[in-house]
Amino acid sequence: MSKKRELLLEKSESLFDKHGFHTVGLKQIIEESGIALMTLYNHFDSKESLILEVLKRREARYFHSLDCSIDRNNLSALALSDAHMDWIRSNGSNGCMFLRAKEEYSINESANMEIVGFAEQHKNRLMKTFHEKGLNKKEALRLVLLFEGATALAEVFEVETVAEELAYSVKKLFS
Repeated sequence: MSKKRELLLEKSESLFDKHGFHTVGLKQIIEESGIALMTLYNHFDSKESLILEVLKRREARYFHSLDCSIDRNNLSALALSDAHMDWIRSNGSNGCMFLRAKEEYSINESANMEIVGFAEQHKNRLMKTFHEKGLNKKEALRLVLLFEGATALAEVFEVETVAEELAYSVKKLFS
């Protein structure tokens, strides 16, 4: 991948995470990344294609972080919850970028269904991953619910307090 494309994706993800999708314009992205508008368009057809690529990369990194926490012989919901909170600690507690994309892009009739669909599929992939790793469907849903709650509450409460309560809840539900 070219360095300029990588820089565009990194800067865009940071801006979208901090400010949302609609409030960040291409002008801000190119100014903050120091890359020309034509270079951006050489890599991405539109702002929406840039957003979709940002979401795909973020999802890949997130799932990789979860995979690294899984003992290949024994799925541990607690290890997954620790990995989830480590993700929040290292990527900021600005809520779920996927749900924010879904909200921002499904507001009106001209919704970008590709972005909305990807965000919805992300949540389904999370459930499916937990199920494939050994949790039954109800357990997978419970763990996703806990993760979503922790992600949302980390925006409001101290991250370490949320991490402690997530760990407590996971121990109670899965031990």
